[in-house]
Amino acid sequence: MIDKTQTTKPTQIEAVYVREMAKFYKVLGDETRLRILYALSQREMCVTDLVDALEMSQSSVSHQLRILRDNGQVRTRRDGRNIFYSLDDKHVLDIFQEALQHISHRMAEGKIPRN
Repeated sequence: MIDKTQTTKPTQIEAVYVREMAKFYKVLGDETRLRILYALSQREMCVTDLVDALEMSQSSVSHQLRILRDNGQVRTRRDGRNIFYSLDDKHVLDIFQEALQHISHRMAEGKIPRN
């Protein structure tokens, strides 16, 4: 039951947080980038590994990796001539896993079709 004697407004989130969160989720709103993040959640990979795993062109994978890197979802490590990609930090993995759990739960409830 709602206490109608309370007149305080709910607190507002600062605009900078709203803007950055929208940017973060916009980057995640691409199927190819999600597939890349899933692959990188398994292990660190170079572009060639990702091209093979995703069965995509090198230019497409590189383009999406640049977006993910520029927006803080992945980081790079150079080893000789190879550049390896991994998730930037545990927060990215946690958010990805939470989204997977949420979708799995909704599918189990029949709220999302499996096809």
